[in-house]
Amino acid sequence: MPATLFKTFKDIIADCLIHVQIFKKNILLGYMHFSIAFGWFMLILVGHIEVMIYTPQRNGVLYYPVFFRYFVMETHETLRGSFFFFLMDLSLLLVLTGIGLAIYKRFHSRILGMRRTTKLRLGDKIALYSLWAIFPLRLLAESFTANISGGSFLTISINHLLNAFVTNPDHILPVWWGYSWALGLFLFALPFSRYMHIPTEILLIVLRNAGIKSSVSRDGYAESEIYSCSRCGICIDACPMTSKKRNIKFSSVYFIRLLRRRSTESLATADKCLMCNKCVDACPVGIDSTRLKLLKRQEMHVRSRTDYEYLQSIENKIDATDSVLYYAGCMTHLTPAIYKSLFKILKSANIKYTFLDIDGSICCGRPLFMSGDKESAKELINKNRELIRSSGCKTLILSCPICYKFFKEEYKLDGIDIVHHSVYINNLLTSGNIKLHKGIGSFVFHDPCELGRGSGIYNEPRELLSAIGIVKEASQEKNLSICCGGSLGSLTLSFSEREQIAKSSLNSLLTNNPDKLITACPLCLKSFSTYNTIPTRDIAQIVSENLI
Repeated sequence: MPATLFKTFKDIIADCLIHVQIFKKNILLGYMHFSIAFGWFMLILVGHIEVMIYTPQRNGVLYYPVFFRYFVMETHETLRGSFFFFLMDLSLLLVLTGIGLAIYKRFHSRILGMRRTTKLRLGDKIALYSLWAIFPLRLLAESFTANISGGSFLTISINHLLNAFVTNPDHILPVWWGYSWALGLFLFALPFSRYMHIPTEILLIVLRNAGIKSSVSRDGYAESEIYSCSRCGICIDACPMTSKKRNIKFSSVYFIRLLRRRSTESLATADKCLMCNKCVDACPVGIDSTRLKLLKRQEMHVRSRTDYEYLQSIENKIDATDSVLYYAGCMTHLTPAIYKSLFKILKSANIKYTFLDIDGSICCGRPLFMSGDKESAKELINKNRELIRSSGCKTLILSCPICYKFFKEEYKLDGIDIVHHSVYINNLLTSGNIKLHKGIGSFVFHDPCELGRGSGIYNEPRELLSAIGIVKEASQEKNLSICCGGSLGSLTLSFSEREQIAKSSLNSLLTNNPDKLITACPLCLKSFSTYNTIPTRDIAQIVSENLI
């Protein structure tokens, strides 16, 4: 419990005040969020400290720290006064630099690392423009009174300048009223705008660290995710579908806005999604929008009418007690060169193996699961689990990352080591069971969505390829890798849209002119082979071709 509390506190500081995740994406964008959030926090904190020290009788009066300079006549002759006046001016300057960047970003977002930003609704506009006004008006108001209630390097300097032009003290009041109205308008618009994420994100972090997950798309935890979305638009650039401008409306930020409005259009957006998880990886708040889309599908889609009684007639004849068990799955059965290459490698390493679905595959169930038909997927899971358990195997190898991730997460095969073939082959290499010929050829590796972002496997395939030749980088790789476009996740994406995504991914992969493109997914292999201008291979194929 103490460790969880410490992590929660640390995450709140890192994500809500410092905005570490945004700093990692772009320093200027990170500074913009940090300066406004942390600077505003410091203004509030120091304001409360001043009230406690100078006017303790006003403790608990919420508005008093905000308008402290207006209500209190205080000199800056004491050490305490000078120190706090300096902190207030410094914090205000920090916020103002962030506001300046925010205004610039609204019109020129590319310099802050964003090609696109979200379109604002009325509530967003009211909150945004009032936010832009709050701090310049506060600076002006506190500068007007700096010679009365105290100030520091910023407000005193502006006070001297103002006194040269404005001598009537009655001009102080309109500026303080303007500051009050801007602040009040922002707080009024807050619940109806994207800035609701300011208080809600703290709750989200607490719930997430407590291990809570959504069960429906609008339950308590899902609500905290929906209202924690700042609609920053970072996920728009990340989404592979937005390579076509008309698909921007299907990106996660707009899906979450539709959920927030309880719009029926949210299902169409959920169905369109590739479920590649790139938006989730990009989200600085950590909102699992892919899960929200899956929950939406499960709520709206009826169960498949397919009859699964045939599963009962499949007998458990496989004995893999003294060998590893291999499961090809649907897509690998459609690309037999992959498992033939893997078997050649296993034979070279003197590894005994048993081919579970040699006579035809029972689907792992993930396509049904991703479509929202969870109950039908369970029937396939139960039969496959029964076959695997009865085989007596201790190791299960899979070539399809879609199957691999699903087996790891949904099959509950305790005691059985579930391994993707890229990792298993790399283990054979590092243990000395196989040896590879190293040439001068160059490769680029495409990280399949479910293997990379989905399962965190990035290094093993590259270690394998570096033993064969030169591994070149793609412009976007590892967690930034672009989906091949062939994902089974989307239920409604058209052929032309998939083609556009595949070509966009290839542009990233071929940046450094590799000789061959290597992937570790039968679906990616099929998608890229259609459009690629250089040879495309699965990692098992290239390894088997270079066995010594």
